[in-house]
Amino acid sequence: MPQIQIIEVESIDPLSPYGAKGVGESGLVPTAAAITNAIYDAVGVRMTDLPITPEKILKALDELNNVKKDNPEPTKI
Repeated sequence: MPQIQIIEVESIDPLSPYGAKGVGESGLVPTAAAITNAIYDAVGVRMTDLPITPEKILKALDELNNVKKDNPEPTKI
């Protein structure tokens, strides 16, 4: 885990209720990419449509089985 430097910004946001600022959203940005990469590593299909459901994964696996063996491109759903 890389070191994170925290810098406090003490100012009021005039556009939000009570002057609050969001702080936790930036940690959620890479989550979907990490999950889709884990699915690709595990089963060999690249998911590009959210939300990812078991049904979509099974459909992608069926399509992967129907693709010619000489096609090097991963299946994109």
